[in-house]
Amino acid sequence: MSQGTAGAEGAPQVLPEGKERQRKRRRRKKKESKTRLVRSSLLLPEAEPDKSKRTVLACNRLKTTKYTALSFLPKNLFEQFHRLANVYFVFIALLNFVPAVNAFQPELALAPVLFILAVTAIKDLWEDYSRYRSDKEINHMECLVYSRNEKKYISRYWKEVKVGDFVQLRCNEIIPADILLLSSSDPDGLCHIETANLDGETNLKQRQVVRRFLELDSEFDPLKFTSVIECEKPNNDLSRFRGYIIHKSGKKDGLFKENLLLRGCTIRNTEEVAGIVIYAGHETKALLNNNGPRYKRSKLERQMNADVLWCVLILLIMCLFSAIGHGLWVWQYGEKKKPIFDVPGPDGKYLSPVLASVYLFLTVIIVFQVLIPISLYVSIEIVKICQVYFIHQDKDLYDEETDSQLQCRALNITEDLGQVQFIFSDKTGTLTENKMVFRRCTVSGIEYSHDDNGELMEKDITPDPRLLEKVNECAKHLEVMRSHEQPLTHLSPELCDVFDFFIALTICNTVVVTAPNQPRQKVNRFELKSPVKTIEDFIRRFTPSRLTSGSNSSSSSSLATSKSIHRFGLSTLSTTSTDSTLLKLEEKLAYSAQMNNNGYSSQQGRTAVGGAPEEGELRYEAESPDEAALVYAARAYNCSLVGRLSDQVSVELPHLGTLSFEVLHTLGFDSIRKRMSVVVRHPLTDEINVYTKGADSVVMDLLLPYDPRGKHQKKIRSKTQNYLNLYAVDGLRTLCIAKRVLSKEEYGCWLKAHLEAESSIENREELLFQSALRIEKNLHLLGATGIEDRLQDGVPETIASLRKAGLQIWVLTGDKQETAVNIAYACKLLDHDEEIITLNETCAILLEQCLQCVESKFSNPIDGATGNVTVGFTPLYPPSSSVLSSLGLVIDGRTLAYALEPALEEKFLALAKRCRSVLCCRSTPLQKSMVVKLVRDKLKAMTLAIGDGANDVSMIQVADVGVGISGQEGMQAVMASDFAIPRFRHLEKLLLVHGHWCYSRLANMVLYFFYKNAMFVALLFWYQFYCGFSGSSMIDQWYLIFFNLFFSSLPQLITGVLDKDVPAEVLIAVPQLYKSGQNMEEYQPHMFWMNMIDAMYQSLVCFFIPYFTYYDSEVDIFSWGTPITTIALFTIILHLAIETKTWVSIILFFFVALVYNASCPVCHPPSNPYWTMERLMGDPMFYFTCIISPVVALLPRFLYRTLQGTLFPTQLQLGRQLSKLSPETRTQLLAKLNVKETICQTRLFADSFSPSLGSNPFPWSIWCFAGHGLTLCCTKSLLFVSKEGFGGKELVPHVCCRV
Repeated sequence: MSQGTAGAEGAPQVLPEGKERQRKRRRRKKKESKTRLVRSSLLLPEAEPDKSKRTVLACNRLKTTKYTALSFLPKNLFEQFHRLANVYFVFIALLNFVPAVNAFQPELALAPVLFILAVTAIKDLWEDYSRYRSDKEINHMECLVYSRNEKKYISRYWKEVKVGDFVQLRCNEIIPADILLLSSSDPDGLCHIETANLDGETNLKQRQVVRRFLELDSEFDPLKFTSVIECEKPNNDLSRFRGYIIHKSGKKDGLFKENLLLRGCTIRNTEEVAGIVIYAGHETKALLNNNGPRYKRSKLERQMNADVLWCVLILLIMCLFSAIGHGLWVWQYGEKKKPIFDVPGPDGKYLSPVLASVYLFLTVIIVFQVLIPISLYVSIEIVKICQVYFIHQDKDLYDEETDSQLQCRALNITEDLGQVQFIFSDKTGTLTENKMVFRRCTVSGIEYSHDDNGELMEKDITPDPRLLEKVNECAKHLEVMRSHEQPLTHLSPELCDVFDFFIALTICNTVVVTAPNQPRQKVNRFELKSPVKTIEDFIRRFTPSRLTSGSNSSSSSSLATSKSIHRFGLSTLSTTSTDSTLLKLEEKLAYSAQMNNNGYSSQQGRTAVGGAPEEGELRYEAESPDEAALVYAARAYNCSLVGRLSDQVSVELPHLGTLSFEVLHTLGFDSIRKRMSVVVRHPLTDEINVYTKGADSVVMDLLLPYDPRGKHQKKIRSKTQNYLNLYAVDGLRTLCIAKRVLSKEEYGCWLKAHLEAESSIENREELLFQSALRIEKNLHLLGATGIEDRLQDGVPETIASLRKAGLQIWVLTGDKQETAVNIAYACKLLDHDEEIITLNETCAILLEQCLQCVESKFSNPIDGATGNVTVGFTPLYPPSSSVLSSLGLVIDGRTLAYALEPALEEKFLALAKRCRSVLCCRSTPLQKSMVVKLVRDKLKAMTLAIGDGANDVSMIQVADVGVGISGQEGMQAVMASDFAIPRFRHLEKLLLVHGHWCYSRLANMVLYFFYKNAMFVALLFWYQFYCGFSGSSMIDQWYLIFFNLFFSSLPQLITGVLDKDVPAEVLIAVPQLYKSGQNMEEYQPHMFWMNMIDAMYQSLVCFFIPYFTYYDSEVDIFSWGTPITTIALFTIILHLAIETKTWVSIILFFFVALVYNASCPVCHPPSNPYWTMERLMGDPMFYFTCIISPVVALLPRFLYRTLQGTLFPTQLQLGRQLSKLSPETRTQLLAKLNVKETICQTRLFADSFSPSLGSNPFPWSIWCFAGHGLTLCCTKSLLFVSKEGFGGKELVPHVCCRV
């Protein structure tokens, strides 16, 4: 294999003074940077080009690991030190090695940071080892590679394959690299592949052999391959491959994605194929698309980082205060009154107050380092991994029909699921099943209903009797005309339209037909081997004498090619040769018309395919459900697709047998044209027909202009448009079917430009797009179809629940407006009592005027009306001025383009905010992403985008949280998403339950970490007032190290993974509880400072109660410090129990303390912790202080939570109170709530609710769940459940505190 750059070989010398040549050289270098050359690896060394100009290409070895045995330790440490927190703690540990400022034993100070680094390194090592095992398994898979020495295919490992090698693959084998298909056992040069490993699609795709190799008379021999392949550089675009192959004769053939076999796909339905490796290893498209789990920074994590900076500031203030205090303490003794415990330096001199302050500043940084939560980041990672694991285990998120479950592809934004404010959803395949059922059609202006298909699937079509009769009548007429050799013009216009309508449904698609028990056969018509690719083919195929070799040679010899054009890769004709070619073409076509003046091909007798397979055995592999539904509908009318090859489609018709349409070109569907077309040669007339199907909004504009005499055609268009509107109102997906007959001259002119576009490497897509536009015009309307796409199960209920949760839902769809609106009503996105604002404007000025008009109409302030509602899920009596719940917005794609302009986006967004739902129709993928980005950036809101297709990828990637649905349109959306779910209904539990839990757990966990660290450091700070701010500690240094690392962190880890503040059934039944995450009620900026103040108070209690208890006693410092440690741990864990529902014991601390104090007699001389805990546990005063201190420390928080939960409960606290009811009462109450949930705040006197409460004039707050015969009320400090309403006598009290 040899490789070089494009145009390097044989380049002429460039003169410095030649400006024209310099420009050419610059163009050539620019081209070189975009393309590569690939040659056979079997070429002899002397035949290779200059090796100095060759570049090294990637081998096929897969390596996803980051480390080797030698590089693991330095590289992993280097990566971990990118975290500033790790750098900070390593600096503190190293600072402890300085004798002048050390506070602990230097080796012991390294323990925490080494533990954190070790845990992270072990995790990284395990992940990398898993990748290594996977790489090894893939690299040692075997395939057949051609050997020059042995002159046959031999078995080699995948990792040994390189660019330029020839690889042979057999059925059901996986493709080891990106391979250009050069040979196939299929007689038509076809190969079927399954791309499930690449994009999740299980339907088969067709690939075809490169054109000139398809025409080989003998078997492909790799040793004879001398062609050079010039193609684009490696890229990750799966839907594109551009290049051309230069043969030894100088001729060039274009290369397309249909010629490329992608790594990871599987060969199906083909016995044997062979090809040359173009891209290998990490240059293959599959690996370039493999980005692994995505990393995003959650909103909570960003706020946490800000609070960490506040902790750093607090630490510096405490250290500065201690340093000043120590300086003053040293200064008060002067030079002559030094205390006996003040030891001079090695030189016999004492430190000056200033220098002592500096040293002390560094010392207390070491002592107070715990204030910065070293284990917080690692703990959060562990908690998120565990949360993802438990989400995966949720059986409710598993879909049995598709055998799929939730996938989490972004491990670090689980808490964002609990804070979503806007949902942007696709419609088709996301809200609907994307399983199409043929329901309506209109042909030649006559409508045929298929309402009986409403409950059937796409394969089971009940034909309309009238239309079926016309199809049979048409087939009979065609049979009679063919037997009498009459032209088709004798057929009535209506029957012609019926015939062409079903032909278009059958062949205008990319459906692959497979018959497992029947080998595919090809019609041997005119030695046709491939679609029309050159002018030579065009002349040869449309010449009556083309069965003779002489005609082929004469046609070819009349063509002259330009070398300059060849040099730029274009197989086009010069001006002179083009004129002569078209002249000869006219002569030959005239001769063809004389030979076939009856309208039939003279070779029509060869159109039948012998032994067509039974219909029951046929399987249709469609890339989209729409195509499958149309093919099955055509089959119901006896117009069956029985075979598809690269250059022909076989259709079986009643009375006519099997007709084979020669496929000249396929113009695929794209989101801009919104249509697809096939150019075929009709088997009955030899005419070149263009069949087009697409969106009615574009196809109707491409129809042939009205002929003043064509009143009938005008009437058909009008009727068809009316039926299309009716279909859209019924929520059906509409498609228009049209046809165009090309003359040979028209086709010849179009073909020349199309071939130029196909053979171009640069701007090929744009050129092909323009080529399609030139041929898709002046169409004749055949009819239209209406296909039903049913809603997925549970979609209306899910949308209703998400709305109650405070989520604003936008649907962004490419469907026409009427269809989208109908589906929106069906799925409860729009309500019939809403006022719908529809924006369909033709220019930006009109849109601006419309937005101003709407703004003036709905300009009533809504914030003041709802600002006083502070509790309850929703007010019982909504404010009359609020329009948020009564407006819906519908906007089409053209108007949306104007609305997204900078001048109008603010006004559009202001209107959209007022609406409860927004429906964007006819929107492109780019517009979808722009809408999501607009809301995300302008409103600073948490956004979620959900979709199932490739057209949803852009908005999924732009949103804060991207959710993909593994539906009928492949796995592109799933591969680009953060989370993947099987069905839309699973979004309800993912957000309302798991999202709430993840947010609640992590919010409480982060605040708890800040609190416990601040509380523990404050204990050491208070002690500095009694030790001359010397940086000493009354707590054993082992306890200092392990307190933050194990004793207080493990409980929070367990809570962060397992705590469920509200049961799942309550979160589902009361969706309003989700608003707590949207409003960040559990982690707001002021909560950080409230926790800091609480930590200061609790530390004062935990320090001074033991201080006064043991004041003036003979206990040593550790006998006094150990009770403080025990009391602090008791307080911290009980604090956690108040805030969560998970209780964790402190047995671990006592176990470690007893073992440590019993086994360490000489750990810290002259101090001695030996038997300290054992002695304390025999002292009653120890138990007294351990009981009274936590009670006094936690009493303010306990009272605050109790009073708040009783008098001013939040929505979340009301939900928690619900969970404390008996299961029977709660189930009955929630059943009432499912009908209509309303929580209201009403001011009532306590005596009006219950005589037992007395005549207290204070208007206690009462919150009621409005239901029939069942009321839940919260008054004073009790929670009452009454089965007879407010006046009921049977009241069951429940304590309303959080505990």
